[in-house]
Amino acid sequence: MKRLPHNDDLLAVAPRVMWFEPPEQALANSIRFLAYLMTYGTLEDIAVVRRYLDLDDFREALERAPPGIIDERSWAYWNTKVGRYPVPPMPRRIIPDAMPR
Repeated sequence: MKRLPHNDDLLAVAPRVMWFEPPEQALANSIRFLAYLMTYGTLEDIAVVRRYLDLDDFREALERAPPGIIDERSWAYWNTKVGRYPVPPMPRRIIPDAMPR
């Protein structure tokens, strides 16, 4: 995965998709940032990010997506968009103490 540059374009997108942390921190983890972008980004936000990343980067972000960020609709759309069909199961949180015995 390519590192995201901390330039004016991306620093402007970051607060719109990850409003809860500083833009520089949001851009530090490309996989996590793309997961939020694919869920909350507008077409304009995505167009800006696509200047720096290609669909292979989006595919990698889906393969390594943290659980709990991408909603089902976005998961289905983006997996189809990058050629992952049939769509694989969404990432799941595994809580060891909650596992059936």
